[in-house]
Amino acid sequence: MCSSDLVDITGSTALTREAEPVEFVQMLNRFFEVVVEEVESAGGLLNKFEGDAALCVFGAPAELPDPASAALRTARAIRDRVAAMGELEIGIGVAAGPVIAGQIGSASRLEYTVIGDAVNEAARLTELAKRADGRILASEATVLAASEDERAQWLRGRVLRLRGRETPTHSYRTASVGGPPSLARRISDVAKIVAE
Repeated sequence: MCSSDLVDITGSTALTREAEPVEFVQMLNRFFEVVVEEVESAGGLLNKFEGDAALCVFGAPAELPDPASAALRTARAIRDRVAAMGELEIGIGVAAGPVIAGQIGSASRLEYTVIGDAVNEAARLTELAKRADGRILASEATVLAASEDERAQWLRGRVLRLRGRETPTHSYRTASVGGPPSLARRISDVAKIVAE
């Protein structure tokens, strides 16, 4: 079993219009630095950057004794650190399940990746997490596979119908993050006022 976190920035399209390109790239680099530090400290692999998102894997290629707890704990740590920075809003989806892990591509270009329903489920949860309290949504399978201490950090959420999936996903969430609104939220609020 493997657990996946997909971490994505909320409102990045507006940020690219409103922020200077150099400023936006610097924000992205600070964001990715947090993601890399937290994933690696938990024994995970930052599999790839996808624009302003990151796919993080726990349990492949290196086995972990508890990949679900590592993924959930890392998601909370990333959320908290990014919120403390006050620059960006993010959404994180966490899912667990069987995946195919290995090299894919062509003879001239191979890339290590993970493919499977758990990765797709994490991506769909991320879309919804951007609007959810606490900014993280996890699948029930992930939370139930985690340690008792980690399960205590999560509250049962709604049953979700995720795009492209026939089976409903029972979701779990964390408590909201406090603190001042991020730069992304402030830009979004100003854009709404200007549009009115």
